[in-house]
Amino acid sequence: MKTIDELLSEGVAGKRVFVRADLNVPLDGTTITDDGRIRAVVPTVKALADAGARVIVASHLGRPKGAPDPAFSLAPAAARLGELLGADVAFAEDTVGTSAEAAVAGLADGGVAVIENLRFNAGETSKDDAERAAFADRLAGLADVYVGDGFGAVHRKHASVFDLPKRLPHYAGYLIATEVGVLKKLTDDVKRPYVVALGGAKVSDKLAVIDQLLGKADRLLIGGGMAYTFLKAKGYEVGISLLQEDQIPAVQEYIERAEKNGVELVLPVDVLVAPEFPDLKTKAPANPTTVAADAIPVDQEGLDIGPETRKLYASKLADAGTVFWNGPMGVFEHPDYAEGTKAVAQALVDAPGFTVVGGGDSAAAVRTLGFDENAFGHISTGGGASLEYLEGKTLPGLAALED
Repeated sequence: MKTIDELLSEGVAGKRVFVRADLNVPLDGTTITDDGRIRAVVPTVKALADAGARVIVASHLGRPKGAPDPAFSLAPAAARLGELLGADVAFAEDTVGTSAEAAVAGLADGGVAVIENLRFNAGETSKDDAERAAFADRLAGLADVYVGDGFGAVHRKHASVFDLPKRLPHYAGYLIATEVGVLKKLTDDVKRPYVVALGGAKVSDKLAVIDQLLGKADRLLIGGGMAYTFLKAKGYEVGISLLQEDQIPAVQEYIERAEKNGVELVLPVDVLVAPEFPDLKTKAPANPTTVAADAIPVDQEGLDIGPETRKLYASKLADAGTVFWNGPMGVFEHPDYAEGTKAVAQALVDAPGFTVVGGGDSAAAVRTLGFDENAFGHISTGGGASLEYLEGKTLPGLAALED
C-alpha cells in the first residue's frame, strides 16, 4: 500500500487529488455535534494543499436514498473543514454535475473543494457493478490522483471506496495508514494481558468479532444492551431490557467456549434499571434503581452497568497491556446512565498499556463525557471497519489501495 508521503515525494503541485474522506458527522439540524471525523482528515488535506495540490474532498453522510436530500448535505462539514484548515473551502452542490466540475476547474494550486454527498448518486452504493463503475468513471474525470483516507467507509464496496482507486494512481492518507497500523497492533503484535470491552445495543453486531477474540483475547468485558442477551443466556430474568432471543444459542456457545479456551468472560454483576427508556431530549431525571444482575424486576429495563460492575471492570483493565473498547456500557447520552461508560473510559486512561477506542458511539462518548483524546492510545474513526478488520474480513477499501 503506497502512502501519501510517497505521493508528496513525487510532487503534487497542480495535480487534482481526490481525497475520499469520512465526513459522516452527527448533525442536529445543520449543527455538527461531534467534528472528530473532520479533524481526523485535516492532516492529509493540509499536507496536500501545502504541497500545491488541487484537493477535491468527497464523502458520504447518513443514508440518503440515492438522491439529493437537504437533511444530509455536506455543506456544514465543508464549512467546518474550512475553519479547521484556516482557509476558504469551495463547496459543490452536486457530486459529478456542473457545480462539481466548476468547483474543481476553479481550484488554484493549494485550493480545496468539497463535493456534495456521494450517496446523493445511486451509483455510489449500488450492488450493480456496472452502475457503480459508471459513477466511478465520472468521479475519476474530476481528478488525476486518488488518496483514500475515509477509514470509516473502507468496509463498504462502494464506488468511491472500491471502484475509483482502480481508475487512478492511488495512495493511503495519513488517517488510513494510522488506523491500519493500530489494528495490526491488535492482531499481530499484541502485548498482554489483552482485554476487550464490548458494549452497544445489539449482540448480533458483535458476534463475529467475539468469535475471533475468543482465540486471542485474555479477557472479554461485556456491557451495554448486548449484556442482557448474555445474562438471559445464563438463565437470568432481564425484564423489559433489550434482548435478542434468537442469539441466545450462539451466546451460550460462546460462554462455553470462553471457559474452554481460558478466556475470562466478565458480565455485569449489577445494573441500573428503570421502568422506561429515558428522555434524551429533555434529559429529565430518570431516578434509576440499582439491582443485582440476577435480580432484574420483570417490569424494569436495564440501562447501565451498576457501581459494583464499574469497579469490577476497572480492576480487569488495571493491568492491561492492550485494550480494545467498542460500544458504550449504557445510555451514556443521559447523565443518569453515563457513569458506566465514564468508568470504562477512565479505566482505559489509567491502564498502563496501549488503549484503543474503537470508533462509533465509543468515540463520541469519550468526547461527550469530556475526556482528553490524547489520554488514549488511539481513537478510531471507524467502528464498523475496525470490527470487520478484527473479524479477519477483507475490507474492500483497503484491498483497492493495496493493488
